[in-house]
Amino acid sequence: MQTYRMAHMMIRVFDLEKSIEFYEKAFGFKEIRRKDKPEGKFTLVYLGNETIDFTLELTYNYDPEKPYELGTGYGHLAIEVEDLEASHAFHKSLGLDVANLSGLEKDVKSYYFMTDPDGYKIEVVRKK
Repeated sequence: MQTYRMAHMMIRVFDLEKSIEFYEKAFGFKEIRRKDKPEGKFTLVYLGNETIDFTLELTYNYDPEKPYELGTGYGHLAIEVEDLEASHAFHKSLGLDVANLSGLEKDVKSYYFMTDPDGYKIEVVRKK
């Protein structure tokens, strides 16, 4: 059997620069590569950092008329962090759309959710 690994996750974005700014500001992700395809009327931007072997692909279709509808199929993107409380405070200080700390076990806070400019949910989880 072959070995597989996660390579990237793609999401469609309405405002490419606003989305890049969000992921840079919130998580320190940087643009790793970009593919402009004017003939197909789209741009792909891959974001990541030196600590992960996984990228987030932002797909921007030129001149969208309105924001995408996420529907009921999208769940969330999960991102790990060592100091959950500090990360939560940081994201709140940026004025981002951040929910309260939460957890699956009583009195144990292990994650929080936030929302990016396109409405995608991001779960920030305490690194185990």
